[in-house]
Amino acid sequence: MKIALVYDRVNKWGGAERALLALHELFPEAPLFTAVYSKKAAAWAKVFPKVIPSFLQKIPFTNTNHELLGTFTPLAFESFDFEGYDLVISVTSEAAKGIITKPGTVHICYCLTPTRYLWSAHDLYFRHPPSKFKYFPFFWQITRPLVWYLRKWDKMAAQRPDEMVGISNAVRERINKYYRRQAKIIFPPVEVDKFKIKDSRPKRKNFYLLVGRLIPYKKADLAIRAFNKLGLPLVIAGSGSEEARLKKIAKGNIKFVGELTDPKLADYYRKCTALIFPQEEDFGIVVPEAQVAGAPVIAYKAGGALDTVIDGETGIFFEKQSVASLIKAVKRFEGLKFDPDKLIKNAQRFSKDNFKKSFSRLVRKYGRL
Repeated sequence: MKIALVYDRVNKWGGAERALLALHELFPEAPLFTAVYSKKAAAWAKVFPKVIPSFLQKIPFTNTNHELLGTFTPLAFESFDFEGYDLVISVTSEAAKGIITKPGTVHICYCLTPTRYLWSAHDLYFRHPPSKFKYFPFFWQITRPLVWYLRKWDKMAAQRPDEMVGISNAVRERINKYYRRQAKIIFPPVEVDKFKIKDSRPKRKNFYLLVGRLIPYKKADLAIRAFNKLGLPLVIAGSGSEEARLKKIAKGNIKFVGELTDPKLADYYRKCTALIFPQEEDFGIVVPEAQVAGAPVIAYKAGGALDTVIDGETGIFFEKQSVASLIKAVKRFEGLKFDPDKLIKNAQRFSKDNFKKSFSRLVRKYGRL
């Protein structure tokens, strides 16, 4: 059986890339097709037998600066030739689902979310665009025709896969809302063995933990403002465009430790009082990572957290993305106790082994494995 994998852009590292590597373990001979490829920024992709970028790769600097290529990305994916392949699996939050396959080739789309900048986060991108576009005062008006075209193409492209698979209930609902398609759910793979509590359980210390890229939608500023008022210790692990600004508004009880290796991150998970999760994510891998290390989670009640957090058992929710709501949740949390065994059991539902088993069952449905 001849299999190919397709991904939007191979130029970063995150949860989607972990899913690609798990699929590589299932299908080690499958090449990886993508719009652009940065060998320097995506060293993890060296394990693939071949990484095949589109014609966009020939345009200077596009492998790391892809934001202005949205108009051309649909054409890039439509230009790939999958003649002779039995199965193509696209992993996408943008245009990779728009590949064109011939009858006899099965296309399974693992949808991370419908294209954010066109649908669920449209206003964030276009009415309140990233800082790099701040010198374009009429950005919203100028981009309206482009958005209209891309939305039309995106809806059409979403009808091409034989099977749509979402990464959470929130994503499945978006697929139905924006694409009018029903989708199965396969949760992303979590490396639970890397973070699981060992036989000897470390004593938890008196600090809360926030983990993630320091960019606006992650809402680290919300956690900082809340803990400025609470006065409780907060450790922030990660880096990003907001780092300098966040450090300026943080008081002395808040510590920044930068990006951490998995072993160091596991140590923080195992010792923290709880993980603070103030953002809305499509899934949020850090939540089960923390839980398998025995750390409960204080999460905003939305998105993937609704799948990974059991209120009162593996963590608690706060209802609004406001300082007052988060402070109230932290105070409520401090009066509760959590069973580490229940945290571990819940997190193991999202293991890489379960991901691979679920994908294997789905592929066998088409008689291809």
